[in-house]
This record gives sequence, structure tokens and C-alpha cells, in this order.
Amino acid sequence: MIHDSLPKPPQTPPLFTGTPTSIINDANRLIEHYRKVQNQVAQSVTLDAAVFANVVLPLAHAENALHFESNILCFYKEVSPDDAIRNASSQSQTLLNNFAIETSMREDLYHLVDAVVKKNESLDPESSHLLEKMHKEYIRNGLALPAGSKRNRFKEIRKRLAQLSVDFRKNQSEDVSGIWFYPKELDGVPEWVVSDLEKGSGENEGKLRLTLEYSRLGAAQQSATNSETRRRCQIGHENKCPDNVVLFKETVVLRDEAARLLGYPNHAAYRIEAKMAKTPKTVNAFLADLQTRLTPGGRKELEKLKELKKADLESRGIVFDGRFFLWDYGFYRQVMLKQEYNVDQQLISEYFSLETTVQGMLKIFQQLFGLVFQEIRGDKQDNLTEFGNGNKLVWHEDVQVFSVWDSVQQGNLFLGYLYLDLWARKHKYSGPSNWNLQPGFAREDGTRQYPATALLCSFGKPTATKPSLLRHDEVSTLFHELGHGIHDLVSKTRYSRFHGTNTVIDFGEAPSQMLENWCWAPSVLKSLSRHYSFLSPEYLESWKAQSNADPQPPERIPDEIIESLVGAKHANGALFQLRVLHYSMLDMMIHEPASHEAIESLNISVLYNKLRKELMQLDGPEVDGKGFEWGHAESTFFHVMADYDAGYYGYLYSQVLADDMFHTAFKADPTNAEEAQRYRYMVLEKGGSQNEMKTVTDFLGREPSTEAFYQELGVA
Repeated sequence: MIHDSLPKPPQTPPLFTGTPTSIINDANRLIEHYRKVQNQVAQSVTLDAAVFANVVLPLAHAENALHFESNILCFYKEVSPDDAIRNASSQSQTLLNNFAIETSMREDLYHLVDAVVKKNESLDPESSHLLEKMHKEYIRNGLALPAGSKRNRFKEIRKRLAQLSVDFRKNQSEDVSGIWFYPKELDGVPEWVVSDLEKGSGENEGKLRLTLEYSRLGAAQQSATNSETRRRCQIGHENKCPDNVVLFKETVVLRDEAARLLGYPNHAAYRIEAKMAKTPKTVNAFLADLQTRLTPGGRKELEKLKELKKADLESRGIVFDGRFFLWDYGFYRQVMLKQEYNVDQQLISEYFSLETTVQGMLKIFQQLFGLVFQEIRGDKQDNLTEFGNGNKLVWHEDVQVFSVWDSVQQGNLFLGYLYLDLWARKHKYSGPSNWNLQPGFAREDGTRQYPATALLCSFGKPTATKPSLLRHDEVSTLFHELGHGIHDLVSKTRYSRFHGTNTVIDFGEAPSQMLENWCWAPSVLKSLSRHYSFLSPEYLESWKAQSNADPQPPERIPDEIIESLVGAKHANGALFQLRVLHYSMLDMMIHEPASHEAIESLNISVLYNKLRKELMQLDGPEVDGKGFEWGHAESTFFHVMADYDAGYYGYLYSQVLADDMFHTAFKADPTNAEEAQRYRYMVLEKGGSQNEMKTVTDFLGREPSTEAFYQELGVA
């Protein structure tokens, strides 16, 4: 529950007072401090004297200190409205990336860590895990190469890759792409989207500009009745950030070169070695099995959607040509949900205003995990800063900040800070995402450093006549991303590198994927819902003006609507998973070429579009003679430019674990607080501080199984 009166937190929240100069200076200061510690260790400890306490521990403390401040320095580029601050943030990211590469290739420190490993000391489990990880990282980061040209080239590649990732993300975050439409072309698009659009002048007089960020694009693709409008949106979205196309290609080529320098056959073999799956063979077999299981269902679902399109067009006197396009999928899926399951997403959204949904989600986390949330605003913000300037506790006036505590029953202990930045604005990263701002860890004196975490979304702002309303899929996404934040907050590790969601990629999504199941539980949907007409007199009058004298709906979402929604949970489930499979297989293909020459000559855009066509059988502009290079969607595929390279399969792999954990512990009763507490302390609290397979097997009491996963997909 959101409480108003709790003790003053033992740790003040961070201040967002960065300037272009201070951001760069702070990055350099952090680097110099860490480098000083490294040099002290290297100069003062001999190989014979090297032990965990005088080598690994001081390096870990220095790493903790770096991460505590550096995350925010790099976060500014995702949220700041100021160009200079965003540019400085990107520069700080480059400085820190280059230092991380320098650190990972220090041969003097590697020899000391190697000496510690050979001492075979008795350590606590997390420290033992740290030593193992650190030792392997030195080897994987080029120190197995002899000093000289190969090692130098490897280091050069790593620095370039780090810069490519920064540049790619900067282009994506600052993209303001949009398309001008006449109002008639936006028929069917929700009023909350249309009412907020920029009005044109000059050559665009009488038009509205639809921007292509997540929430508006999704709403238009699902609801615009004009297929040409949907087509233009699809093509516009898949040709955003054109500069990123060459950055993406350069990245995969350099990754392949680097892996081959280390003696690996390709980048996939290099990356997957350190994950749960261990080998590309395991991943490819998993994905191939999924393709075999999903393809028949996907074909059936597509034929049903074609029937709906045919009926729709013929009802309007238009001849159906048998084609079903990429931009038809979202629209006719909504038609199917409404006609066959009686699921009307726009009607459902009226029960899920953003504000009340977020409050309801926080209440669910309170009940499940024994948490308390206190919003910090007004005087409370001023009281937490030295000079009473509480506005410096947030990076934008739209941001909410909460202190998070254990409940009284759990000990009433402080856990950290949660930030919510939910509204769309220019130059803000537009995808729903969660960001760690400060990790938790044990300080050198043994006291606790508490975490701070931020949820970013880009929903439309409420108006005087209507709040921001969420489709059910947006409710589910919000729960997923907020789940990452809760993972951040309740994690309790000794070292910052293992905090919260810092796990191997093919496990990292499982905790939040499991939490999505609550968005399908009837009792949870009922508790989250409240029709917007009950939120204020103004909203009630607005609803009346549009209701054609209908009686006011019930305050909570009716049982029959919930029943219809839950009944449609797996509608088009095979096609949806084939889309995830498309991303996963593409990721493996570009990182597992037969030769270096093969990746150099590969046209990734063509592969992207051909593979999607093969898997999903959805037509694109290629059927009109445009070829398969009509779109370049890799230009926004940031997952693969960041940590998900040769790892996107992790969304499917971790879903296996998520479904297994949910079916085992919560399917019978999603509100089982005893099981939720067990989950909190056995899974979420551990972060990446131990082998992730141990985390899962300890919680399940057995090895994980794919049975629940395939059962959920309906292909068991």
C-alpha cells in the first residue's frame, strides 16, 4: 500500500543535479579512483601473497563504488530534455566502457586473480562465485591471447563495439519520427491518441502528426480501420533511425572477428558458453523444436484471420485478394477478440487508467512480498535534501519517487527507492523498460548500500476529460517491467555486479515473465480495475457526453468481461510466439555465420524480412515488387546491440522457467503469500549471486521442466 507516514529513510535518494561538465568530471573521478585501487593492488601484492582479501575484495569494493554512481551518469542520456546533458551522458558512457575494457585486459591483475584461484581458499558462496566469474572474464576478454597484434586488435574491436552501442542507443532515444495524416485517415484510433497529436501548418495544414513511439504506434496499428494508414505506420516504424543500419552491420561483423581471434567458431559460441544453455547447439535445438511445434498452430491462426479480413472487406464492398499483411495482424487480431471472444480492448481500457492500475500493482506487490511504498512529494522531498531543494530528487517534473520498505511483519526495514517516469516526452527513451540507478551491496564497513530503480514508459498524458487508459497487453507489460523494479528492490547481494536483475540473460526475464501471470488472474484483474468515470466528476461528465445516455458502467470490471478476456489468453498464441522465435532465430543466424566472409556479405535487412515471412507467413511490401529490402527493422533492435546478442532466445528459454515456477507454486492460488515470500527470498533476493540453475532448482525442489511451457502454448 502507498503509505503517508513512515520513518525517514536511512539513506537519502540520489540528486539529479548533473551538468554537462559535472557528468564528465564525475565519470573521470570514478575511473581514477578505481584505477588507483587497481594499481595499489598490482604494486603491493605478490603472487605468493595473493589471497581473496588483498586482491579480489578491494577490487570488488572499488567496482561497487563505481557502479553506485556511474549508472545515473549514463542514465541521463535516456531521459534528459537537455541536448548537452544527453551528449555528456553518452560521452561518460564511452569513458566508462573504455575503462571497463582496460580493466578486463590488465594482465597484472589477471595473474594475481589466477594466483588466488590456485590458493583454493574457503570462501562464502557469493565470494566464491565472484572469484570464479572474475577469473573467467579475464580469459574471455582476451588475456588468453599472446601479447601483441592479436590482443591489441581484440582490444580495439571491444572499444569500437562499446561506442557503436552508445551511438545506436543515442540515435534511437533521440528519434522523433512521425507521419502526417488527415483526421479521416485515423478513423478508429482512440481519442486519447488523436487528441494529443501535433496539428500541421503550411503543407501539412489540416493534418495531424502521429509519432511512432511505442504506445501511440501500438494503438494505431491495432485500431486504425484504414489499411493504408496501418501500412504507412508499419513501413515508417521499420525505417526509423536509418543511421543505425550500418552501425548494426558493423557490430555483428566485429563481434564475429573478435570471437574468431579468441579461437571460437563464431560469436554465438563465445557468448552462450557463459549462459545457462552453454552451447549454440542447445539453443538451436530448442528453437527448432519450438518452430516444429508452433508452425501448424500459426498456420491455422493465420487462416482464421484471413477469413475475418475477407468478411470485413466484403462487407465494405471491397474484393479480398487473399493477401494478409504485416499491418493487418494487430488490427484483425482485435477484430477476432471482439467477435469471437467478446473482448473489446477499448472498452476494457476504460477500467484501467494508468494511475489506478499502478496503485493497484503496488498494492499487489505489498500483499505478495510484504512491501510498503511511500510516495515522496512536496515537503517530504525538501526534507530529504540538504538545502531543501526537493525538485532535485527527480530528473523531470513528471517523475514520481517512492521510498520502499518491508512491512511491519517483515521487519519494517528500508529497501530502496522506486521511480516512476510514465509519460511520453521528446528525447526520452520510448520503450517500456526498467533501469537500475544505484545497485545494492555491502559497504566496506559492513553496512548496507540500498538500491534505486526506475520504470520508464511513454504513455499519453491524461487530459481534463479522460485519464491515460491502458489496453490489457499494456497492463501486462507494465506489470512485467515493474517486476524488474521489484527484483531490483528486494535483491540482497554482497557485490553490486550480482544485484537484482544482473543475472545470465537466459534467466534474467524469468522473474518478470512469471509475474505477468497475475494479469490473467480474475481476482487480480478485478482489484486493479476501476472505470474512469468514477475517478472524478469531470471524467464522469466526459463519459456521459460520449455514452449516448447509457447507464454508468459498474465501478469494477464485470465478471463476464474478465471471463472473456481470460478465455482469449492464448488466442493467436502460436503467431505471437513465432514472432519471438523470429527475433531469436535471426539473432542466432547473424552471430553464427559459416565464415567471416559470410557475415561480411550478409544483407541483414533481407534476412530479417525473409525469415519473418517464412515463419509467420505475413506479407509485406515485397509482394508489390519492392523486394525484401523494403524495411530495416534491425535499426531499432537494441536488445541485440546491448546484452542480448546471441541471447534473445533467452526470452523463450526463461519463459520455460517462468511457467514452471508459476505452475508449481502459484497456479492453484496466485495470491498465496506464503509461496510469494518463499519466491522472494529464494529467487528474487539472490539476484545473480549464485548459479541461476541452482536458484531455480532450489525453489522448485527439482530440475526445471518444459511441460508447463508447452502446456501454456497449447502444443504439449
